[in-house]
Amino acid sequence: MTDGKRRRGLAAASALLGGVLVLSACSGGGDDSASGDSGKGDSQAQVDEAAAKKSSEAQIKITPKDGSNNASINNSAAVTVAKGTLTEVKMTTADGTAVAGEISADKKSWKPSVQLERATTYKLSATAEDSAGLAAHENASFTTVAPDNSFIGTFTPDDGTTVGVGMPVSINFDKAITNKAAVQKGVTVSTTSGQEVVCHWFNANRMDCRPDEYWQEGSTVTLKLALDGVEGAEGVVGVQQKTVTFKIGRNQVTYVDAKTKQMKVTQDGKTVRTIPISAGAPENKTYEGQMVISEKFKETRMNGATVGFTDDDGEGEYDIKDVPHAMRLSTSGTFIHGNYWGAKSIFGSVNTSHGCVGLSDTKGANDPSTPGAWFYDNSIIGDVVVVQNTGDKTIAPDNGLNGWNMSWEQWKAGSAV
Repeated sequence: MTDGKRRRGLAAASALLGGVLVLSACSGGGDDSASGDSGKGDSQAQVDEAAAKKSSEAQIKITPKDGSNNASINNSAAVTVAKGTLTEVKMTTADGTAVAGEISADKKSWKPSVQLERATTYKLSATAEDSAGLAAHENASFTTVAPDNSFIGTFTPDDGTTVGVGMPVSINFDKAITNKAAVQKGVTVSTTSGQEVVCHWFNANRMDCRPDEYWQEGSTVTLKLALDGVEGAEGVVGVQQKTVTFKIGRNQVTYVDAKTKQMKVTQDGKTVRTIPISAGAPENKTYEGQMVISEKFKETRMNGATVGFTDDDGEGEYDIKDVPHAMRLSTSGTFIHGNYWGAKSIFGSVNTSHGCVGLSDTKGANDPSTPGAWFYDNSIIGDVVVVQNTGDKTIAPDNGLNGWNMSWEQWKAGSAV
């Protein structure tokens, strides 16, 4: 074969091959190719359909959403399921520590059985099954609100206690509250006596609540804190969600007269005992006014240096390590307490103290027959002690639990709502 024939033959073969290739390429949009793609499409649809048939209908929801920050320590970690039942829920901290929780009786929900901690990352893994027994899974991780971005209120009295008729609800917040109205709306105080209760802000951190007159004896008071998520200041939210109840005991009010140096203890308006006392000396007068017993100590130490009574060497003018039957009346150090170091003759005749109210007592606080022991045993937190005729000023309402020294109009003026 000559070169020319050979080249012509190759060209023809090339053209033929090219035509076949072109025909094959164009055929991709024709019947043969369409038939092939249709088969492939049917195959994928069948796979998808089969997968769908194998998927669980159970729909798990975890609150808060995965990746959430500043999550509530009260309402987070809630797991619910629709179209199925929960079979397993696991919750751990970031370091793997397990968090206890419980699936509901109907297996439709789960929640932790312990209080969550602030500034902590938690991980949740939940499994549920639908009616066909097919399993569904859901996972989430979230971080609770940090202390720097949250506030709590320390309150008194404690849940389940019985207190005197003068005991206010007192809440001290660990952050300064600028949005007082929002916070106050999240605090509800009610009583079975039907008395109107109003809250009063002493400053940005403290709010007390009380009725116009002393609480009615035998009534029950309920404090509800619905502060979770409430913004108390810019970037600072509440985390508390709590209900507290306490009972009001018998109506005991004690009247201390520094002039007569006698103390009259009344219950339901009737005098049950009169006790001789020794109040503050002329140079250290006792505050006047209505004071509420906020703490009780069978024995306690009293050092004058802690309340500004010092000698030239800076040491306390007194340091008594075992003061018997002491009951606090003010934050600044006013007590009504037993006195074993003074002569028995001072009680009822002369005022000798540094501002406290003293009752005759014995060292060791073990003699129940003394006036100090009797008054201690017959007093409870929240009882009122009214101090009169000392010649000193009326105690400040925020010095202890002593807001009763404000008129009702003054008290209500301190409300933010």
